[in-house]
Amino acid sequence: MRESLDEPVSVVWYYDARRRALKPHTLNWNNQDYRLGKIDFWHQTRKGRTLFHHFSIADVDGRAYFKLALNTDNLQWTIEEYMTAGEMIMEYKRSEVRT
Repeated sequence: MRESLDEPVSVVWYYDARRRALKPHTLNWNNQDYRLGKIDFWHQTRKGRTLFHHFSIADVDGRAYFKLALNTDNLQWTIEEYMTAGEMIMEYKRSEVRT
């Protein structure tokens, strides 16, 4: 996974008034469009008085995974991290149960 990309990106997003939630829908980065799927993780941080919303989300094809940030002061989106499906390696550790 690439760390600290901190590059501006274009994002089409929508707001669901019933759920009071926003969702990134399409990402344009490096002249390529990605249709985004379900949000895996969301959290907020602050830098000074500025609130940021952070989203971990994959494209609908499962080929790429992104960490995006929305600056609520200026509504600008930034890509923080990017990973391709080939780089996604899951490792599970088997725990021993002692009786």
